[in-house]
Amino acid sequence: MLDRRFVADNIALVAANCQRRGAAADVARFAELDTLRRQLQADIDRLNQEAGRVSKSIGKAADAAEREALKTEGRRLREQGAAVETRAAEIVAEGDAILKAIPNLTHPAAPVGGEDAAVEIRRGSTPIRGFDFQPRDHVALGEALQLFDFEAGARVAGHGFYFLMGDGVLLELALQRYAVELLLQEGFTVMTTPDLARDTILEGTGFMPRGPETQIYSITGSDLSLVATAEITLGGAYHERIFEAAELPLKLCGISHCFRTEAGAHGRATRGLYRVHQFTKVEMFAFTLPEQSEAMHDTLLDLECRLFDGLGIPYRVIDTASGDLGGPAYRKFDLEAWMPGRGEAGEWGEVTSTSNCTDYQARRLGIRFKTPGAKGTTFAHTLNGTALAISRAIIAILENHQQVDGSVAIPAPLVPWMGKDRIVPA
Repeated sequence: MLDRRFVADNIALVAANCQRRGAAADVARFAELDTLRRQLQADIDRLNQEAGRVSKSIGKAADAAEREALKTEGRRLREQGAAVETRAAEIVAEGDAILKAIPNLTHPAAPVGGEDAAVEIRRGSTPIRGFDFQPRDHVALGEALQLFDFEAGARVAGHGFYFLMGDGVLLELALQRYAVELLLQEGFTVMTTPDLARDTILEGTGFMPRGPETQIYSITGSDLSLVATAEITLGGAYHERIFEAAELPLKLCGISHCFRTEAGAHGRATRGLYRVHQFTKVEMFAFTLPEQSEAMHDTLLDLECRLFDGLGIPYRVIDTASGDLGGPAYRKFDLEAWMPGRGEAGEWGEVTSTSNCTDYQARRLGIRFKTPGAKGTTFAHTLNGTALAISRAIIAILENHQQVDGSVAIPAPLVPWMGKDRIVPA
C-alpha cells in the first residue's frame, strides 16, 4: 500500500491516479478519516498528559477529601481517554480498509486507459510463421499426440482441470529445467514453494483471498488459501525481514503449482490449456533498493524475451495500460505469443508478465533494508516476472512448431531433456 501520510498530503494526485486505474477507493473519505484520526490522537495525548498530572498530584494532596477528588478526576480522564481510543481505533480501521484498496502509483510512461490502450513496444526475434497447411489448435494436436486428457481431469476435479500424459509430461519437465538453468546462470536462487499461504501473506502481496470477486481458492475453516502464483510465497518468505543494503538485489526463482478459480472466464479462452484452474509456473521475484528497481524490471523483461526467443516462439512485448494494471504494479510489461490455432487466423495470447511493484508490497509485508551510517530503515522494492507459465508455453510450442504430418518439432534447447527432437503421433 501507499504511505498513509503521502496519501493524506496528496489527495488530488492519488484520486486522479485511482481514476486512471479504474479503482473505486474513496480517497476523499480517507482524507476526512485521517484528519479525524490526527485530531483524536491529539485528544488522546492531551487526556493522557492530564491523567498523568493528576496521578502525580494525588500524593501531594492536603487531605483525604482532596485525594478522593483527584482519584475521581483521574478515573474520569482515563475513561474518557479509553472512549476516545476506541473511537480512534474504529477510524483507523475504516481508513486502513480504504488505504489497502488504493492502488500503487503509475509510471508516467505507462499508457493511460483500459486494456485496448496497451502499447506494443517491440517484437521478438522469431517472425510469425506462414503455414502451407491449415494449422490446428493445441487441443487437436494434444489429443492426436496423446499429450493431455481433459475428460479425465473433468471426471476427477471438474472443468478446467486436466491430466498431462507421456510426452506432455516430458515437455513440462523440460520447460522447467530450461527456465531454471537460465535463471541459475543469471544469479537467481531457485526454490520450490508451498502451495498454500496464510491469507495475511496473500493480502500483503496484493491478492484478495476472500470475497465474491476473488480468484483465490480458500480453505474452509482455516486462514489458508491455495496460491495463484509463487509471487505470493516468494514475497511472503521475507515477511518482516530487514535486509542489509549490501544484500540487495536478491533474485529468487520459484517453482510452484498455481490455482485460480477463473471466475467469470468464458468463451474461446477457456478451451484447452489457456485458462485452467491449476498449472505449473516458474516465477522470478526480486527485492531491490529503490534506485535499482527500474533496471531490474528491464532485466526481468529481457530474461522473458530470451526464454521465448530460445524456444523459437513469435511474440510481442506490451506496455500494459493504467486501467489494466493490478493494484500493486507501478508498471507492467506482458509478452503475448502468437498462437496460430486461436481464432480463424491466429491470435496473440498472453504468456508472461513482469511488474515493478516499487515499495507497495514491501510496505504491506514489512520488508525493509538498512544502510550503514543511516538512521532507521527504508522499504525495499519488489518485482515479479513470469519465467514460464508451463501450460501456455506448451500451447505456443505445439501450435507454432506443428508439422504437416501432425508431429511437433521440439525447440532445440529442450531436446536434451526431452530425449527427442520431435513428438510424433502414436
